[in-house]
Amino acid sequence: MNSRQALNAYSKVGVQSGVTDASPHQLIGMLIAGAQDRIAEAQGAMARQEVARQGELVGKAINIVDNLRVSLDHSKSAELAGTLADLYDYMQRRLVEANATSDPAILAEVHGLLGTVREGWEGIPVEQRRPAG
Repeated sequence: MNSRQALNAYSKVGVQSGVTDASPHQLIGMLIAGAQDRIAEAQGAMARQEVARQGELVGKAINIVDNLRVSLDHSKSAELAGTLADLYDYMQRRLVEANATSDPAILAEVHGLLGTVREGWEGIPVEQRRPAG
């Protein structure tokens, strides 16, 4: 096993243990961060004209945003959940467009939108966060 493989294996274990120990609130934060990370990586691949890698990373970001969308609890606040569902749908469509046109500005837009969602999510007071389980 070379050092890169060892690092990847170590990273996977760290992520798996982080997910196992995370609260539902933390898991959503991890998804948002993961989507932003994939978009940042896709921006790099786009700059290097690595089309296949770009497509792979944008696809991963789309999947993560879809997971955010399906995790919405419409029974708690239907209006807010509906607004976020629409925003996540918009982000997915923009990511598809960014990949098709290799437009880094669109990736930056979606990254920024996720950053705004992340700030709001992290701003939820601890006492209002759902407990695990």
